[in-house]
Amino acid sequence: GSLGFLPKKRCRRHRGRIRSFPKDTPDKKCHLTAFMAYKAGMTHVLREVDRAGSMLNKQETVEPVTILEAPPMVAVGIVGYIETPRGLRALTTVWAKFLSDSVKRRFYKNWYRSKKKAFSSHASKDDEDADTQKELERMKKYCQVIRILAHTQIEKCKLRQKKAHLMEIQINGGANAAEKIDFGKELLEKQLPVDSVFAQDEMIDVIAVTKGKGYEGVVTRWGVTRLPRKTHRGLRKVACIGAWHPARIQYSVARAGQSGYHHRTEMNKKIYRIGKAARPMGDGKQGGAKPKIHPNATTEADLTAKAITPMGGFPHYGEVNEDYVMLKGGVPGPKKRVITLRKSCVPQTSRSATEKITLKFIDTSSKFGHGRFQTSKEKRKFYGL
Repeated sequence: GSLGFLPKKRCRRHRGRIRSFPKDTPDKKCHLTAFMAYKAGMTHVLREVDRAGSMLNKQETVEPVTILEAPPMVAVGIVGYIETPRGLRALTTVWAKFLSDSVKRRFYKNWYRSKKKAFSSHASKDDEDADTQKELERMKKYCQVIRILAHTQIEKCKLRQKKAHLMEIQINGGANAAEKIDFGKELLEKQLPVDSVFAQDEMIDVIAVTKGKGYEGVVTRWGVTRLPRKTHRGLRKVACIGAWHPARIQYSVARAGQSGYHHRTEMNKKIYRIGKAARPMGDGKQGGAKPKIHPNATTEADLTAKAITPMGGFPHYGEVNEDYVMLKGGVPGPKKRVITLRKSCVPQTSRSATEKITLKFIDTSSKFGHGRFQTSKEKRKFYGL
């Protein structure tokens, strides 16, 4: 294992934290640089490779993908930062007038026992009151970095949890801070869909806390070699943990301890698809019939009307009925974990980064056994039901 990840201890936070945002680009329009989603599970896709000069060019390939459920986020505040020689210093925060209960839960340790008075005096003030305007003017005058406070709509994911995840998202682009603030003010109390932040074929970074594995020995934790079979007192050990002097154990010696539940950033994950919600908003049950499902897993080559949720649902997650992001490969963390998505910090020029992705087939067979059918309709037809 690498010593670059020391100390290998349990992460203090459950949500992936963005330690550095992409560099600001004043020549571009104002845009957001991050988003949050929930890990649903994995499946595989079939696509034709479009990479001139590659041995795989014009050939079909099957690749693993991760599905992240990403309901629209809601902007509830603006934070202004001043650049100082010692880093960023927060100048002031302006909050939206209305905050939903899901985000108010974030400010309480025990919601049901509390008086639920958070932000009630703030909401009773006039929307365009003098204090809010004064703070926004102060931001425009002094701040260089502007970020919005946005929270997830976790209640739409049906994960049993009601407390929303709240994060700061930096606004990049725009000639000056005033443009950024005007852009952020327009977003307050509005829903931010994932396709307003990211686009298909884009390379992004994924920040999350990995799957916890508890207390593990040195062979699993550090990948050291097992000792010979006949070794006295066990063989999944480090034979010598150091010299007599210095009479201490060096930090670089592999030892047993906590494995997993570490904060990790994985770079350069390609977006294969951003799918719309399976059940469009306002499409309720009519006349006792099931609501129509938007076929968000259909491709040009596979015209079967099906949603991204596999048969029987994603194991340990359930159904994905909201917007989703499909990323190539794996993502850190278990099912249901909140995943932070960030725009790439480096310009992407590689062949794989610039390649256009055209999916031919998305697998929706059961992930809980030997999946044989793509849809329940196909299964009923096969069995003649």
